[in-house]
Amino acid sequence: MVALPQPCGRSAVDLRVLRDDGHLSTVLGRFAAGSLPPLLPASAGALVVGVLLLAGLGRLSGITLFAPAAALLLAGVASGHPHDGRFDWMVPPVLRGTEYLYLLALGYGSGVPGPLVFVLLTAVIGHHRDAVFRPGCGVPPPAWIARAMLGWDGRMLFIACGGALGWLPFAYGVLAGYLVVLLIAEATGSWLATPVTTLADVPRNERGGADASTG
Repeated sequence: MVALPQPCGRSAVDLRVLRDDGHLSTVLGRFAAGSLPPLLPASAGALVVGVLLLAGLGRLSGITLFAPAAALLLAGVASGHPHDGRFDWMVPPVLRGTEYLYLLALGYGSGVPGPLVFVLLTAVIGHHRDAVFRPGCGVPPPAWIARAMLGWDGRMLFIACGGALGWLPFAYGVLAGYLVVLLIAEATGSWLATPVTTLADVPRNERGGADASTG
């Protein structure tokens, strides 16, 4: 008999997973050995990114291209902390907002076609949504997808490098296409691996019908 999948519900998720750190941020976190509380560095990184984008008015410039490196240096060093503080739950939203703001402001301010910006942000948001909700359904995303998605720092630095080389629209297009292909491939693999419950596996009540409690 195929076991019924567990219904979706609230489930404790490691905040370090929700940070969505890339390889560089993870390496930086090892230097602090988990001793640096994460909220202040993440907030400082978000503030610096906002100030640099405001100073460059969202346009492609040396100031705005430096923003990801500043955020990485500030927020990355605290990535190894266990995130068990009272307000540490705020760290993932701060990092999410930093990334979304950077990709949106730089893209639109530098003349990147709107559809490219939209597709890239949609792919990133879809990835973050999976990381939050799927563990509660008993089917968390595999570990390889988090590494392959490059992390918030890797995605921002990729866009910054594309801008430095004068290939900003191309960088948005390549990153968006890469992330979409990854999400589709991972979703397809998870769907194919999910057990299919047949009618014979559903408990029946005394009247011979399917038990409503399993619906």
